[in-house]
Amino acid sequence: MEVIRHFYYDRGDDIWGEFGFEDGFNPDSGWSSGTWLAIDEGPIINMIENYRTGMLWKLFMNIPEIQNGLRRLGFTSPYMN
Repeated sequence: MEVIRHFYYDRGDDIWGEFGFEDGFNPDSGWSSGTWLAIDEGPIINMIENYRTGMLWKLFMNIPEIQNGLRRLGFTSPYMN
């Protein structure tokens, strides 16, 4: 959230436009693409919901195959049964 706030409030005039953040930018050179890709914007809704409620992570972690795979890789999580 801190990064998004920085991009929006501190750099917004350079990289924010009609459709949200531009597809690419380089703060060191001042370059920005001036274009937007819808495929970049769609996942933002999922990220916001996951940040708010954790719903997507909880659903993902309830999939038995995911839990089995993570266990086999040595991972632990309070969301694993």
